[in-house]
Amino acid sequence: MSTPSARLPIVYVRGYAGGTPGIEKAVTDPFYGFNEGSTHIRVGREDSPVFYQFESPLLRLHLDEGYHIFVEGGQGTYLETHDHIPPDSIWIHRFYDLCSGTWGAKARQFDLESAAADLLTLIEKLQAKTGAPRVHLIAHSMGGLICRCLLQKTIPDQRPGRRATDYVSKLFTYGTPHGGIAFDVGFGIPEALRDTFNVNGADIFGPERMYRYLTPTARIAPDGPPDGWRAVDMPDDDGTGPAEAAAGGFPLERVFCLVGTDPTDYDVAHGASSAAVGPRSDGLVQIANAQVTGAEQAFVHRSHSGRYGLVNSEEGYQNLRRFLFGDFRVNADLVGLDLPADDPDVTWQAEVTLSVRGLPVTMHERVAPHWCPVQLSDPAGNGDGSGGSAGPDDTGAVRLATTFLSSSLPRPGTSGPLRYALDLRVFSLREHHGFFGFGDHLEKTADFSDSLIVDVDTSGPRPAAWAHWNSQVTGTIKDLRPDGDPLTDDDPAADSWVGRLPVPATAAPILGRQAAVRLSVSQWN
Repeated sequence: MSTPSARLPIVYVRGYAGGTPGIEKAVTDPFYGFNEGSTHIRVGREDSPVFYQFESPLLRLHLDEGYHIFVEGGQGTYLETHDHIPPDSIWIHRFYDLCSGTWGAKARQFDLESAAADLLTLIEKLQAKTGAPRVHLIAHSMGGLICRCLLQKTIPDQRPGRRATDYVSKLFTYGTPHGGIAFDVGFGIPEALRDTFNVNGADIFGPERMYRYLTPTARIAPDGPPDGWRAVDMPDDDGTGPAEAAAGGFPLERVFCLVGTDPTDYDVAHGASSAAVGPRSDGLVQIANAQVTGAEQAFVHRSHSGRYGLVNSEEGYQNLRRFLFGDFRVNADLVGLDLPADDPDVTWQAEVTLSVRGLPVTMHERVAPHWCPVQLSDPAGNGDGSGGSAGPDDTGAVRLATTFLSSSLPRPGTSGPLRYALDLRVFSLREHHGFFGFGDHLEKTADFSDSLIVDVDTSGPRPAAWAHWNSQVTGTIKDLRPDGDPLTDDDPAADSWVGRLPVPATAAPILGRQAAVRLSVSQWN
C-alpha cells in the first residue's frame, strides 16, 4: 500500500497577456486568474450548458488537499517577512508585475528568459523558507514555456552542475504551445510576419526564439535551430548519467500536458481565432503543438481559456490532482495488433474515452469529432510519442490512455478496488486519391465497440487488477464485483503489475487474433 507523498509548494505560472493593456489587466488580479472558476459545464442534453459550479483550482486545492494560501499585503511580502512557512502552500509567480506601470515604477519590457530567471529565484526562496526539496509547477499556456526555459536553459546556465530535478518535482501544463503557435491559413505568412515584427512580443511562439530560450547557452548553434530540431521534443533526464550530460533535461514521466480539443468556445471570448488556427486545436494552440513528445497527457473537450476553458474545468483539475498527489499510475496499451492489410485504401482509427469511478467528467477523450482519434494504421501519426510503448514481444502497440489513481481520496458510497473504464471504438475509413468512399459506409457506426472495466486493488504489498469487457458483463456495471484471481502478472520481478486482456472474439478479425489490451499499474510519487 502506497502512502501519500510529502507535500511540496505549488507555483502557478500564468499565460500570455499580450501588450500593455493585457498586462495592466492581468496585474490587477491578486492570483493571476488561478482563482477563477466557472458555473457551466457541457453535460446537458444536446450539448447544452447546465449549471455546474467549479470553485477554481486555487480554492479546490485549498479545500481538497489542505493547501495554504498566504497573503500579507502580497504573497511576496509574506514570503519576505516569514522564515518558517508550511511547504503545502500555493504561490503565484507574478512575473508581469515588473512590466506594469500601475505601481509607479518604470515598466520593464517583458522578456521570457527574465521571467524564467525570476522563477528560479522564487523557487530557491521557497526551498529556503519551507524546507521543501522541490516545488510543483502548474502552468497555463505561455507559462509552460517559461517553466521549460527554467528547466532546459536557466538552470544549466545559472546553476552549472545542478539538475532541474533539484528544484522541480513535476510540471503540469494547461494548453501550453510546446510546439509554438501555427496557423492553418496563409501558407506560413502570418507566422513569418509575427516573428519578423514581434508584435506584443509574440515571436516567443516561433521556432527561432523558442530554440534560443529552450537551449542552454553553451549548446546554441550560431545559425539557429539545427535540422530536425523540434520545440515539442524536451530532453529527458532519467537520472542515471552525470549532471553535465543531463543539462537541460527533465524526466518526461514527470511532465503532464493537458490538451484542449474545443476551438469554438474560445471564439466566444476572443473572436474567430480558431478560423486561423484551425479546428484541430483548443482555439489558440493546435493539438499537435500542445504536447511534449513522450510526456504524460490527457485530451479533454475544453477550450484554451474562458468559461469553458482548460484551467477552470473539472476535467483539468481532476487530472492535475491525481498527477500531483495520486499514488498509482495506470497505462492501457493496445498490443498484438494485426490489422487487415488486404485493402490499401482502408485506414483504421480508434476512439478512446477514459472515466474514473465517482467523477462527473471524463478524464481523457480522443474522438474523431474532436479531431484527435488514435491512429491505428499509423501509430506515429498520433503525434504524441506514444506509439512505441510496447515491450519487445508486443507488435503494433499503441498507447490508449494513461491516468493516475489515488487510494487515499475519499470515495463516498464506494468500497473495494479503484475502478476506471476505457471506452474503445474502432473504425475503418476508405479513402482513394484523397476522396472518402461511402459505398458501404454507416456514419458514426463502429466496426468494434466495447468498454473495458478495470478494477485495481492497492491494499496488498503489490497491486493487482481485474478487467472485464462490458459486452460480457451481466447486468449493470455498478453491480459488477471483481472475484476470482486477478489477471496474471506478466512481470512479477518488476516493481509493478502488468497484465493483459484479449479483445473480445468479435474484434479478432479486425484487430488480430493476438490483440489484447495490456494494463500496467505502478506506484507513483
